[in-house]
Amino acid sequence: MSGSSNFRPPAEDAWVHTYQTLLPQWQSLSHSRQSIIPISISRVNQFDAGRLDIEMSAMLKEQLVKVFSLMKPGMLFQYEAELDAFLEFLIWRFSIWVDKPTPGIALMNLRYRNERALEARGKVRTGLEGPGLTVAQKLWYCVATVGGQYIWARLQSFSAFRRWGDSEQRSVARGAWILIQRIEGLYKAASFGNLLLFLYTGRYRNLIERALKARLVYGSPNMNRAVSFEYMNRQLVWNEFSEMLLLLLPLLNSSSMKNLLRPFSKDKSSSSKEDDFTCPICQASPTVPFLALPCQHRYCYYCLRTRCAAVPAFRCSRCNEPIVAMQRHVNEPKQ
Repeated sequence: MSGSSNFRPPAEDAWVHTYQTLLPQWQSLSHSRQSIIPISISRVNQFDAGRLDIEMSAMLKEQLVKVFSLMKPGMLFQYEAELDAFLEFLIWRFSIWVDKPTPGIALMNLRYRNERALEARGKVRTGLEGPGLTVAQKLWYCVATVGGQYIWARLQSFSAFRRWGDSEQRSVARGAWILIQRIEGLYKAASFGNLLLFLYTGRYRNLIERALKARLVYGSPNMNRAVSFEYMNRQLVWNEFSEMLLLLLPLLNSSSMKNLLRPFSKDKSSSSKEDDFTCPICQASPTVPFLALPCQHRYCYYCLRTRCAAVPAFRCSRCNEPIVAMQRHVNEPKQ
């Protein structure tokens, strides 16, 4: 009874004082939950995702063209812009429209996130949380990527076919051509500026993503990219090697390589006698023998004629001396 007599009820305004005391702590706690965690998305992954999407579209286009291979040749050429737009629409319809990443984005473990809705999100754990694109963003993405590219391609082909850029055209057509060129120049300049910003910040690969605030983030924080860097490095090495061969092979010919390797041959005495009676180009006995002047080496007429016509400064395949003329071999018995 003594304990109950010492208990006093709180004052009527005590809860107001307690609320005012705890309110700043509650606000700081709520703001800390909604704070943005800085994340860094690999720029290489984002570029690779775009490249893979382009390759996927090219593969689908190749398969679709094979379906019409037995039809009239060149029929699909005039509808190439429509075909590209149709394939881009299919990729958009079965990926972005249904809240799924495109094939290239999925292989790079990425997805689109709506950056405009980040302020209203809930508790943050990894910095990758956030809603996907809204319906309006998806539709504008389709209009810009599919419809915009199709309209621009058709406008360029129509203006080139009508020759709007010729000086003899009317002032209206000439002005439209100049306007198209200026719009294209401004778009390229803006794309270049966006590329510099992307390399600096790692956000928004192109102008469409920047305008829609659609950012690529990792789909799963604990998942690696599906395409290994090892295979990509190997592909880059082979591409560079093949390009180098395509550059160097036209500069080489069989005769120059043989002259280069001739000092290293083992059997020189036996081969020298046989070489006097064979054409150094086709390695056969000349049917219509001709002499290369001034070195007097025997060739087939057709071999020597075609080489001299193809290479004006053609050198003899045996002595590497410039050939200035050709003469029929008179010592050959007539048939």
